[in-house]
Amino acid sequence: MAGINASAAPATVSPGLSIRGLRLEIRNGKSIKTILKGIDVEVPAGRITGLAGESGSGKTMTAMAVCGLLPDGSVTSGDAIFEGQNLLDLSPRRMNALRGRKISMIFQDPTASLHPMISIGGQLTDHMRHHMKYGKAEAHHRAVELLTMVEVPRPEEALRKFPHQFSGGQLQRIAIAIALACNPSVLLADEPTTALDVTVQAGVLRLLRRLCDDLGIAILLVTHDLGVMSALADTIAVMRNGEVVETGNRFQVITSPKHPYTKALIDALPTHEAIMVDDDDE
Repeated sequence: MAGINASAAPATVSPGLSIRGLRLEIRNGKSIKTILKGIDVEVPAGRITGLAGESGSGKTMTAMAVCGLLPDGSVTSGDAIFEGQNLLDLSPRRMNALRGRKISMIFQDPTASLHPMISIGGQLTDHMRHHMKYGKAEAHHRAVELLTMVEVPRPEEALRKFPHQFSGGQLQRIAIAIALACNPSVLLADEPTTALDVTVQAGVLRLLRRLCDDLGIAILLVTHDLGVMSALADTIAVMRNGEVVETGNRFQVITSPKHPYTKALIDALPTHEAIMVDDDDE
């Protein structure tokens, strides 16, 4: 694998993200639906924190709340502390300045998050020129660095292409490059491998692990797949019906689950799917 360029690393290491008592309601007229019921999750720098659970458990909405990307009628309370400030209290203008700059998100479907009519180079460099105030040449140089970092072949050529000219796995790598463009401290990854073939999934997961270790980024990995969690996350928080029902290190949660729901998720894994837990997690 290509090494990480030192210029890509953040100048300072953030303590990460601390989510405490996060509640979310969505109100539509007189109807109130409670989505999150007091979520506590720590996402430290240089570690991958997994948020696992079935569809509808609230894991994606937790990430969306942190990013300020909630639907109309949403009401939040609690804390999402980043660099000493509560993200939930920020104005839309201040949140826009942080989102994409210090807090980035990778979405499940890269074809939906990338603009089909703008070249890869345009999407990478516009992002950096807006947030980092780079000049054209500096942004282009950084874009080549980023595509090299995420192992997209022939990066100079790739910058001139459009999303439809890449495979799903390459598009997800490009989406990761865009998320990393402004040296964020926190990366939120929402089901980043669900739409990919198994062999392609493995490559993207290895890439996330390497970026976390080399750049010291705090990663919140949202997925329903405990098999993915067992191979990648340092800590796992299991969600059900808007609540965290179990939290622990990877070895503890996978090999000795305490909550019946966690046990059910593990039992539901295909019998051929190996649970990969390192010995040094014990």
